[in-house]
Amino acid sequence: MSAFQIGNRPVGPGHPTYIIAELSANHGQDFDLTVRIIHAMKEAGADAVKVQTYTADTMTIASDQPPFLIGGGTLWDGRTLHDLYQEAYMPWDWQPRLKKISNDLGMDFFSTPFDASAVDFLEAMEVPVHKIASFELVDLPLLRKIAATGKPIIMSTGMSTLEEISEALDTLRAAGSGPIVLLKCTSAYPASPEEMDLRTIQDMAMRFQAHVGLSDHTLGSTVAVAAVALGACVVEKHFTLSRATPGPDSAFSMEPAEFREMVDAIRVTEQALGKVNYEVSEKEMKSRVFRRSLFAVEDIAEGAEFTEQNVRVIRPAHGLHPRYLPKVLAGRARVAIARGTPLSWDLIENAS
Repeated sequence: MSAFQIGNRPVGPGHPTYIIAELSANHGQDFDLTVRIIHAMKEAGADAVKVQTYTADTMTIASDQPPFLIGGGTLWDGRTLHDLYQEAYMPWDWQPRLKKISNDLGMDFFSTPFDASAVDFLEAMEVPVHKIASFELVDLPLLRKIAATGKPIIMSTGMSTLEEISEALDTLRAAGSGPIVLLKCTSAYPASPEEMDLRTIQDMAMRFQAHVGLSDHTLGSTVAVAAVALGACVVEKHFTLSRATPGPDSAFSMEPAEFREMVDAIRVTEQALGKVNYEVSEKEMKSRVFRRSLFAVEDIAEGAEFTEQNVRVIRPAHGLHPRYLPKVLAGRARVAIARGTPLSWDLIENAS
């Protein structure tokens, strides 16, 4: 699979991991706070700022009937869906301004649309890519709407079965989507490392012939770095100035210093991954002298036989290659050889 562009940034094999800072609900519906967060994202090394475009009414209806009450051991148990989204949504009129601020800082800015009106809004903003949330992967009409833009798509796959991912991909491709990145995701908040199954990243890439990344809800950076080592070309993590700040998503978000450490670790990992290479490096060449070779380890008289007692494979590498030990042992000393002499063919006669 070849790389593709998000804005001015190439994404895919042979290019640095595209690192997304997810603002989510950590804006606290405070515009000035949000601007400070975006500046902190830049300082922490993010390539892109991602937000979410919805209102409580585009997500659900106001109801306290049992289907609309949150439960099941989440961070938000006991609340209604409408109340949660009313607290968490970002005012839409902020987003063009935030996009300009992000772009001026050198970061891409895009969003997750949750209904058709949000797609139209984001298209008017000329976002470079659309994100599909795990929960919306089954909303096939929404997927068709997003795909029809022709933009690149980043789609999280939390909670999804193999069949659901296939159906979503088929729907997007049939509707004319741009390049697609599938994000391995575990929709738990926070997620534990043992739930991540990162080996799925390589299988997803081969099975679906798609670029693959990670949407990570674990605490810390270890899982994200491991994902890059397994081939993830995109990493998305939630970002907050402080987990001490109350909010629906703050408990599993990264603080700026943590995000910076993750970015730095990913960049080192990329350098270490390098390319397939069997050549000896310049620095390694300097160490080859300390390899093993054949030496006389006892004084050997002229005409004496070489034996396993008077010849050994030892460091350094000034003597004959160890592969020649059988031939040397079949010969005799052409001249007297002092202990510690590296063996060479001119010292040996009758070698087979």
